[in-house]
Amino acid sequence: QVQLVESGGGLVQAGGSLRLSCAASGFTFSNYRMGWFRQAPGKEREFVSAISRESASTFTVDSVKDRFAISRDNAKNTVYLQMNMLKPEDTAVYYCAADRRSSVTMWASMSISQVDYWGQGTQVTVSS
Repeated sequence: QVQLVESGGGLVQAGGSLRLSCAASGFTFSNYRMGWFRQAPGKEREFVSAISRESASTFTVDSVKDRFAISRDNAKNTVYLQMNMLKPEDTAVYYCAADRRSSVTMWASMSISQVDYWGQGTQVTVSS
């Protein structure tokens, strides 16, 4: 039924760039805010960035806002995360997420259980 399939992860050197993609199916993509979380080894899953339904608003955490950019293409049912100037501390599994009700600014405090749909995640490893 509902699927969020991430791609684009991999191994990169510090300072490099990577673009993650999340292809959605099984629901009305344009009705959902979309976003990204990440989970590093031994740490809790943390919010990274979110985008509104028609791309009018975005919200990105301070730790990455100067380096990461979220975007979406509703015609392709796809959300992206462009990651530049990657650092070893960015190493994590990155998860695509969808939520119908929460505004993008609420995502920073959203519980994992509040997210409507999750992808399976894609590994991003940044070497030093």
